[in-house]
Amino acid sequence: MKLAFIIDPIHRLDPGHDTSIALMEAAQTAEHEVWITQFDQLSVIDGQAWATLTSVSLQPVRLVDGVWKASEKWFSLGPSQFQPLANMDAVWIRKDPPVTVTYLYATYVLDYVAPHRTLVINHPRGLRAANEKMYALQFRDAIPETIVSQSKDVILNFVQAKGMAVLKPLGGKAGEGILLLQADDRNLNSLIEISTHRGQEPVMVQIYLPEAQQGDKRIILLEGEPIGAVNRIPRGQEFRGNMATGGRVAQAQVTDRDKEICAQLMPALQRDGLMFVGIDIIGGYLTEINVTSPTGIREIDRLDDTSLGEQVMNWLIKAK
Repeated sequence: MKLAFIIDPIHRLDPGHDTSIALMEAAQTAEHEVWITQFDQLSVIDGQAWATLTSVSLQPVRLVDGVWKASEKWFSLGPSQFQPLANMDAVWIRKDPPVTVTYLYATYVLDYVAPHRTLVINHPRGLRAANEKMYALQFRDAIPETIVSQSKDVILNFVQAKGMAVLKPLGGKAGEGILLLQADDRNLNSLIEISTHRGQEPVMVQIYLPEAQQGDKRIILLEGEPIGAVNRIPRGQEFRGNMATGGRVAQAQVTDRDKEICAQLMPALQRDGLMFVGIDIIGGYLTEINVTSPTGIREIDRLDDTSLGEQVMNWLIKAK
């Protein structure tokens, strides 16, 4: 098969951490052609999506003493070709958030990939529908007590009623801008004003879950089915478990409660073409649904001695 990956500039990626590279390595191992491109290299011509695609060859990472090690020159680029994306068997949209206007426009371009010839993962329509914070609100039996507002009074009332809460920017990623709000904090008003840009931008506020200190579980879903999980545990005084904020990782099992949550999500994910997704669970509650470039494969593979990338490629062959 021919696979295109829409990513950030490849030299900025971490081969020992990024799921995009794990998927590309698995594709290469399965003898698929691997091509890469970026949002600024997309076009629509005669009703078809085109892209400047560059072939790439990867030197796979190696597990050495429990750590993924990459060669100094871990990728090499081949020739570039301007061609219809319909020439590809699958297109993976793996650009990191935030979902800006540029990102939105790119999804409109990708609407013009011929669906009868090329599988797009995740579907552009689904990416537009699924803000990674807001999308979870429809699953009310799965989420903790949550509000979304730009009103300082509404947020203050929620925090004062609950004592503690976690504020999240709706467009944030990797723990950026997440704040722990406490009712007795003298800076509370200022924190809300700064986060909402003085009432101009809504934010999500969730009740604080003490179980967060035991970890924030990332589960990878493939067509709504859980295929692996990793726990991300805060260090020191940090309350965020995100790997980008220094959280340590540990093995995690998919529990019956987790499976129940996944079953609730599956119909909506399949309806919206969200085939490769990462969900976050704290204390048995769904807190986020990551659809743009969910990560965690490298950590799961290392801890569980598995290859989720190979599993995904096997699924892709059947899906085509």
